Amino acid sequence: MSAAVDGSGHPGAVVAVDVGGTTVKGMVRVGDVVLDRVVLPTFATESSPGDVGSAAGGPALAAVTAVVDRLAASAAAAGHPLAAVGLCTPGVVDSVTGTVVVAVNLDWRDLPIAALLGDRYGVPVAVAHDARAAATAEIAARTAAGRDVAEMVFIPIGTGVSSSLVVDGRLVVGAAGGAGEIGHVCVRPGGEACTCGQRGCVEVYASARNVRRRYRAAGGTIDGATEEIVAAVDTDPVAAAVWADAVDALAAGVAILAAVLDPAVVVVGGGLGESGERLLAPLRTAVDARLGWRPSPRIEQSLAGAGAGLAGAALLARTAAQPPAAERLAAEPPAVEPPAVEPPPAGSRTAGSPAAGAPAPAPAPAHGTRRTP
Repeated sequence: MSAAVDGSGHPGAVVAVDVGGTTVKGMVRVGDVVLDRVVLPTFATESSPGDVGSAAGGPALAAVTAVVDRLAASAAAAGHPLAAVGLCTPGVVDSVTGTVVVAVNLDWRDLPIAALLGDRYGVPVAVAHDARAAATAEIAARTAAGRDVAEMVFIPIGTGVSSSLVVDGRLVVGAAGGAGEIGHVCVRPGGEACTCGQRGCVEVYASARNVRRRYRAAGGTIDGATEEIVAAVDTDPVAAAVWADAVDALAAGVAILAAVLDPAVVVVGGGLGESGERLLAPLRTAVDARLGWRPSPRIEQSLAGAGAGLAGAALLARTAAQPPAAERLAAEPPAVEPPAVEPPPAGSRTAGSPAAGAPAPAPAPAHGTRRTP
């Protein structure tokens, strides 16, 4: 990864931020070196009236600025000025304007987060949907491993559930920036209420937060993280029932995506994706049962891992830190024209030119070809 350079010649630092419904994760790096990492609760930081966007952004935006403040300070202490910020967030995101149109898990609506952060830090800010940012990192990991990415669905499962759609090798954004919101597709009409206002969404049953919520509501006794509940599905009947509901709801969503998009592979990532075959094996069986009339896509675990969102945000920041093409061209030294050469007098011969009557040399081969003997 190249690093932007400030006017003094010092390499600039880029900050990556992954905003989730439970935590805000951040890291700062110079080139390929990670200088520092920070994780804060999304809703534990109080915003003050003077903070940028405090009214619209609330505690979640306060957590974001607290993360960036700490990371920028770490970079400055190491002698590296802040060059750019890359941020990924759930919800419907307009990456062109840097606006979060709506993010129900963060209580954001029409939040111009790129402009707010840009005003605060004075650097370029790039914003993307978290699933698409994570998919960018997943594509890079799979390409490096020689795995196919041309027709793929990437589903990160954490506090929420979403997906990124790769069709013909390209990420699909959608008209409003909301392509792939499989978490808010209703798979159980009249089911449990979702934060989006609907009932029976995939996310209500299959997200990490809702697996934990439903387990405790059903009388489960494990007072720990979702991973502990998942680890107990073979011995805890309540955990087994809640997990079966989660797998079934997710399978319904995957089957819809498979029927509409016909992907070659469905990649499952995010924190819950780290469950591995405990999730993937029953998910394959359930999807096969729903797609009995046609071949199912392969279902695989993410190669980029649970940190794919943050890695994707770092890629965003790196791109944002690069000067526009026009500025790069202006900074390059002007081309030097070769000196003019006077033509030789008629009838004379310069060194290396054929004598009169000698056969002309064969033309040089075109690029990509070679002469045969």
